[in-house]
Amino acid sequence: MICIIRIRGQIGIRYDIDETLFRMGIRKKYSCIVIKETKENLGMLAKIENFVAYGKIDKEILAELIKKRGKAIGNKKIDAEKIASEFAEGKIDKRFSELGIKDFFTLHPARGGMETKFHYPKGVLGNNKEDIAKLLRRML
Repeated sequence: MICIIRIRGQIGIRYDIDETLFRMGIRKKYSCIVIKETKENLGMLAKIENFVAYGKIDKEILAELIKKRGKAIGNKKIDAEKIASEFAEGKIDKRFSELGIKDFFTLHPARGGMETKFHYPKGVLGNNKEDIAKLLRRML
C-alpha cells in the first residue's frame, strides 16, 4: 500500500498534473489517499512526485489513519482495524468507498514544520520510503 499526501497547493500547476491529481482524488493541500501498487498507479505517481510526498505504509498506520481521520459515508460506525485488514489483504478492488468510508483523508499541516522545496532527504517531496509514517503521524 502506498500513502500519498499532497504537499503543494493548486496555484501555478500545469493542467496535466492538476488533472492527474484531480483524478487520483487528491484535490486539496494536505489531503491523503492510500492506493495499491499497480502499474497504472505508479505511472500517475511518477508524474506528480514533485507535488506530493509518498511512501509505503503498513496495516497499523493505516488503521490509525482511518481511526483518526476516516469519515463515514452516511451515519455508520467505522471499524478501523477491520477496514485496514481488508484493504491490506486485497479484499477490496479499488477504493475505500466500497467499505463505507470516504476515499480521501484530510490532514493537519505537519507539527514541527517541513521543507517543501526539496526532495527527500532534505525535504518531504517525492518518495519518503518508510519515513512517510513519521510525517503522517505528525500530520494526524
